[in-house]
Amino acid sequence: MDFQPVLDGFGTVFEPLNLLYCLIGVVVGMLVGVLPGLGPAATIAILLPLTYGIEPVTAIIMLAGIFYGAQYGGTITSVLLRLPGEASSVVTVFDGYALAKRGKAGTALGIAAIGSFVGGTVSIIALTIFAPILAGWALSFGPAEYAALALLGILLVATISSGSKLKAIIAAAIGLLLATVGRDPFTGAERFTFESLQLADGIDFVPIAMGLFGLGEILYSLEERHRAEAMAPAHVANVWPSRSELRQSSGAIARGSVLGFLLGLLPGGGATIASMAGYAVEKKRAKDPSRFGHGAVEGIAGPETANNAAATSSFIPLLTLGIPANATMALMFGALLIQGVTPGPQLVDQHPELFWGVVNSMYIGNVLLLIMSLPLVGLFVRVLRVRAAILAPITALITLVGAYTINNSVFDVGLVVAFGAIGYLMKKFGFEPGPLVLAFVLGSLLESSIRRSLLLFGGDPTGFITRPISGVLILVAVIVIVLPLIQSALRRGRKQDPVITVRR
Repeated sequence: MDFQPVLDGFGTVFEPLNLLYCLIGVVVGMLVGVLPGLGPAATIAILLPLTYGIEPVTAIIMLAGIFYGAQYGGTITSVLLRLPGEASSVVTVFDGYALAKRGKAGTALGIAAIGSFVGGTVSIIALTIFAPILAGWALSFGPAEYAALALLGILLVATISSGSKLKAIIAAAIGLLLATVGRDPFTGAERFTFESLQLADGIDFVPIAMGLFGLGEILYSLEERHRAEAMAPAHVANVWPSRSELRQSSGAIARGSVLGFLLGLLPGGGATIASMAGYAVEKKRAKDPSRFGHGAVEGIAGPETANNAAATSSFIPLLTLGIPANATMALMFGALLIQGVTPGPQLVDQHPELFWGVVNSMYIGNVLLLIMSLPLVGLFVRVLRVRAAILAPITALITLVGAYTINNSVFDVGLVVAFGAIGYLMKKFGFEPGPLVLAFVLGSLLESSIRRSLLLFGGDPTGFITRPISGVLILVAVIVIVLPLIQSALRRGRKQDPVITVRR
């Protein structure tokens, strides 16, 4: 491996403007994580218009900082208020708040900060080593391989995501349908445009993202925060854990780093699943599982390390294959496209300053998180006291103004409002917007790759199976579809087994 581009990437990061935006991204990310309901996906969607006037590497460094900064920010409210600021911090509530009630809120936050730093750093090192290797391997991909990979990504997101699998599949199907709006890329025929000139070029990604994740999340979180009871934050003191607590959590941090890195690579995985898996692993390994939920430090160290490791490793499929692993990565994908940069195997060679600049900025961002996380706790607790009735209208106004400034189009504003209403209703009725956005992003890639492949194969669909890489990916996709059906059938069979009773 040639380390010269890696060193050049540090030169890019240490430019004053890029350092400033890295700092801004981390601070905004922590703030976003603190505010319940307003996650990194919503924030990145709202800030997408701001990236138009920024250099690509600077914009992505800031957005990446928001993403992994939010993972720790959500820990603060989980520990102090028993209120997860971010989905990946849900399991931290169990033991974090229990420690806070015992007067050890500082210890819980300190262990979370150390675990987040270690997990993120281990994942960045692995990203530095393995991402170029994967990108080189992906250069052998053709249309058939990309079609199979896009299909697998959509299926994994629809079936692995939390909540109802049927609802996730329905959301993904709607996303695929929306991706077909506009002119046919091969024939030029108009599809689902209803003779509207604004829809002739298809629906832009930004209004969908800003509507579903921006306006929709604002409306839903406003309703949820209105229902939530106000709670007084716990007192924070003595933030550095003792030697015994560090020794006790060291194994959990090591396991969380590896587990989080691996789960972050999977489409549909990411920080939330990694944190839950990290908690489950630690509870299963514990000699006394009853301690969990009552202030076990491993119950904080494991999931907090895993979610930060997963947040970093989820950049690998995005930057090397052009396949977003989760909803936030889909927004990062859109931000790169806005900047005229196409993620994929060619990114390492064509834009090395962007690739290595973003990767190396994560080292700096993790150090900034460790330095700032604990001193800024008091500030973030004060932010929590700002009424949602004040924050929500300001954020909604910024979203709508940002949507207008993209193309100076009132039609785009209307799309944001429409998708905002759809996003609110989706959350209200248990539909996650993530599968919809991911399917929309991957839909055009899936369609064009399938049609190009069929042209190469002379219309013979068996060509997808006979090519080794695409054949393996399709086999995995079939397993993803069939396995849940078999498991469901087995569960129904066990429930319906007749109980034979013997009468005397």
